[in-house]
Amino acid sequence: MFWDRHFPVLESALAALHKREFWTPYPEIPSGKIYGETAKQDGLNAYESLLNKPFILADHPENTRFGAETSPYGTALGITYPAATVEQLMDAANAAADEFAQTDTKARIGALLEVLARLNRESFLMGNAVMHTTGQAFAMAFQAGGPHAQDRALEAVAMAWEEMNRFADHATWEKPQGKNPPLRIEKHWSLVPEGIALAIGCNTFPTWNSFPGIFASLATGNPTIVKPHPSAVLPLAIAIKVIREVFAETGLPVDAILLAIDSAEAPIADKLAVHSDIRLIDYTGSSAFGGWLRDHARQAQLFTEEAGVNTVTIAATDNFKAMTDNLAFSFALYSGQMCTSPQNVYIPADGIETDEGHKSFEQVAQGLSDAIDRLLNDPDRAAGICGAIANPATLERVQTARKLGRIIRDSASLPVARSATPLILAMQENDKVTEDEWFGPIIFVIPAKDATSAIQTASALARRKGAITAALYDTDETRIQQAAIAFARGGVNLSVNLTGNIFVNQSAAFSDFHVTGANPAGNACLTDTAFVASRFRRAMWRRPATN
Repeated sequence: MFWDRHFPVLESALAALHKREFWTPYPEIPSGKIYGETAKQDGLNAYESLLNKPFILADHPENTRFGAETSPYGTALGITYPAATVEQLMDAANAAADEFAQTDTKARIGALLEVLARLNRESFLMGNAVMHTTGQAFAMAFQAGGPHAQDRALEAVAMAWEEMNRFADHATWEKPQGKNPPLRIEKHWSLVPEGIALAIGCNTFPTWNSFPGIFASLATGNPTIVKPHPSAVLPLAIAIKVIREVFAETGLPVDAILLAIDSAEAPIADKLAVHSDIRLIDYTGSSAFGGWLRDHARQAQLFTEEAGVNTVTIAATDNFKAMTDNLAFSFALYSGQMCTSPQNVYIPADGIETDEGHKSFEQVAQGLSDAIDRLLNDPDRAAGICGAIANPATLERVQTARKLGRIIRDSASLPVARSATPLILAMQENDKVTEDEWFGPIIFVIPAKDATSAIQTASALARRKGAITAALYDTDETRIQQAAIAFARGGVNLSVNLTGNIFVNQSAAFSDFHVTGANPAGNACLTDTAFVASRFRRAMWRRPATN
């Protein structure tokens, strides 16, 4: 029933995958005119109704309860979740595996499309859940945690559907034999899911980063265990509840999706990851645990997004104010806690040419500082852009970073519980400290011999240490084309001369391939064919044709 209802959305999504143009079925504006006049208050009420009580997942395996989420805005959520042992989770997933693998593909895809439709209706609830587990300001939490995450999930479902239907599922093979009758073989192919999947979530973007892997695995018939970050459980728990409810209504095994909740004292991700029945792992987080997974979870395919050093190269500009304003927003947005946030800014030591005349290195650095000050001069607007700091360790990192270089702009707190505005430091050209990711609102401005050298340094760093985004400002078309080649070799997506309301931080579903998988910042791309195609195999049975 859900297949017929949602097929037009799937059809449009498939067209968008190929055209790579703007398209979305999930409006990103938190407007009552779109979602209903009472949607905002209803979402807040629904969120508050979950606080300080057990979160219910009907018929979910349960051994005990865990939950210790505290909002970066200062309030403990007080929610506990059903916690099960590794053995209980694996037994439940294995029990669901055969039935889930044998379900009609249309039934499975239709159910997931219905899940996304329901999640979209709950976007205000999800926005509040994301806000109070990650520290994102509400507008961003609504967009990134709701419609944009739903876009990425739908993208994965559509790509999975296309890959599963790329080839015929049956054929009659006929080989001529000259004067003899032709050889005729009847062939049939079945889709075989790879096995049980594990999705390991992150603290800052629990749905946006995890939905692609979760929905790609489910779409291709793999039972999926979701292990959220202990500080950001609620958004994924809400999604799992909706998935289980829809699966129950459609006769799919509800234990094809499971929540793995743990505590700081009793972590479970490492134990799940090395279980012999875990065949797929989607992971977003530090390179340290990513490396551990590569070393120890050898039985599973890994799809990772890890640390990287995103760069901006400023070679020249024909609109200095627009450039600095654009970069100021990119630096400040969610306090630099995005995998796409820029960190290293390379500027020729002798300065650059601009529409305002020649600017020295110091003037460019100060221009960036001034633009941040302009952007954040209103406390309410500043709080709406910067949000709160998700992890106290990020605040400690800002304090540590202050000692690394000459302060151009100091970080300051905002009138929210845990916050820090961007810190800008002038660094030496070859300072090795700038080759590591400093997650948070930390920006290094670094002199380079000249524009070409700056491009070479930034692109080489991406290739060596990893990067998800890179930005370039330049007026020399030949150099821009050379930079495009250099950054492509570095395996990083490049944005050139962004001004106005498009920012290097942004990644659009159905158009942008988020993370290339071609440098150490991640081995997987959201969402290309490789992201879904290896989650299932094809097995054939054949026999002589009878007619």
